[in-house]
Amino acid sequence: MLSARSLATQALRPHSLGKMQKMALSASQTLSSADDSQLPTMPQARHFPAMKTPMLPPDTFKGKVALISGGGTGLGKGMATMLSQLGAQVCIMSRRQKVLDEAAAEVTALTGGAVLPVSADVRDPAAVTAAVDACVDRLGVPDIVINNAAGNFISPTERLSANAWRTVVDIVLNGTAYLTLDVGKRWIKAGRGGVFLSITTTYTRLGSGFVTPSASAKSGVETLTKSLASEWGRYGIRLNCIAPGPIETEGAFSRLDPSGEFRRVGVKAIPAGRFGEPEELTNLAAYLVSDYSSWISGESVALDGAGLPFRGGEFNQLSRVTPEQWDLMEQMIRSTNKQSKL
Repeated sequence: MLSARSLATQALRPHSLGKMQKMALSASQTLSSADDSQLPTMPQARHFPAMKTPMLPPDTFKGKVALISGGGTGLGKGMATMLSQLGAQVCIMSRRQKVLDEAAAEVTALTGGAVLPVSADVRDPAAVTAAVDACVDRLGVPDIVINNAAGNFISPTERLSANAWRTVVDIVLNGTAYLTLDVGKRWIKAGRGGVFLSITTTYTRLGSGFVTPSASAKSGVETLTKSLASEWGRYGIRLNCIAPGPIETEGAFSRLDPSGEFRRVGVKAIPAGRFGEPEELTNLAAYLVSDYSSWISGESVALDGAGLPFRGGEFNQLSRVTPEQWDLMEQMIRSTNKQSKL
């Protein structure tokens, strides 16, 4: 059986594509690191194909500047690619300058857009300010800020040191707050609006063991988002989150699924029958930072193929019951009902 990635790729043969679609396919091949044999799917996945071409019109972000933390790899790089394709000038920031330089060159070669790589540790407020200053000097004041920098790993919570806890919370929660406060103050002072987007996770809704620093920090990011959406709307500023389920990119599961077992078991808990693709998140991100979503603020949008509601419903595991087993159980229930009427 062909995987969702294979089906999507077959549907996007280069000879049938326009310029924008060809760029999207090239970006998809660059961003997708795992081959199909490593990404398990369920039969129903064929009904949920991953659309990888941009859903917004060309030049949607022409004249706009976007700043993306954690923009040198994975989903951050994917969002940089998508926004650049759609006309934005992009500034990407993270700690490793070499990685940023390579990513910027790759995205520019693909899209032709200006991509500025700026090294900064989001845990350091002074470094964040310097990075924003560099963006302003070279590209202009950002109109869009995407908080994507993150840190996470699996561990029994009782094994965590104070430093391990602090590292994750500093990157995810404090880093998001530092960048949001820095740019937000600039927008307010200048009397201009803007849009923030933060990448969180579905387990903020119910909590999750073994990733408690991340769950706590990303829950804080979502609360920060709702709070500032209420407070800063009067300044023309809106804020939203995307809470993705499992999306595999380069290195994404190296600290979260070192054995590969989650891939095999986890896909069975996703009603859509497959993991997400980077382009699905980048399309949603582009929509949420565009004027097409100007009345959406203070929201966290789950992108997980219905995985969260499936795991939250105690009877949803009955989806594994076969028709023959249902026939047997129906007979047992009918028998019980008859006896109760005697």
